[in-house]
Amino acid sequence: MASRGARKAAEKVIHTTPLFVWIQAGLANPGPPLGPQLGQRGINIAQFCKEFNDKTSKHKKGIPIPCMIKVNPDRSYKLEMSNPPITYFLRQAAGAERGSANPDKEVAGMVTVKHVYEIAKIKSQDAYYENVPMEKIFQEVVVRALQMGVKIVHKLDGKEYAEFLEKRRLEVEEELKKLEEERQARLLRA
Repeated sequence: MASRGARKAAEKVIHTTPLFVWIQAGLANPGPPLGPQLGQRGINIAQFCKEFNDKTSKHKKGIPIPCMIKVNPDRSYKLEMSNPPITYFLRQAAGAERGSANPDKEVAGMVTVKHVYEIAKIKSQDAYYENVPMEKIFQEVVVRALQMGVKIVHKLDGKEYAEFLEKRRLEVEEELKKLEEERQARLLRA
């Protein structure tokens, strides 16, 4: 008899996996891809979007915010937001629109050691890095920079770096143009 009661109680507990999404600050809307993901879990989409947009109103619109949404059996939810990803901060600090496709051969931008430290300091506030020493977070930022083709230097000259960025912008435009031409050629063949 007691086992039946325990079985019924165990059946009522519903464990759902949390939903991990990146939502742009201030731009949550009920449309795809966010709306269907929330709708499948029974969350009130309009309420979620309003709450998220209110919470991210202090951020610049469009900044990607990593979120973890835990859904309760009663369709309520717990929203946990982190700071923007390391790659976002590196692109902003370097003034680069995108990372390098060939990080071993191309330099997409440059940041100073002070930039890396400041990014690590911001990321140390995330729950993910709660008990991680600052040194390890700093190393992770350095590794991510190298993977993106962002060079870490001790000092930057503003004039020289502006010239570098202009040259890099032209190279990226040329590369994107070449990729588009290749894509169009493949479409014509098909």
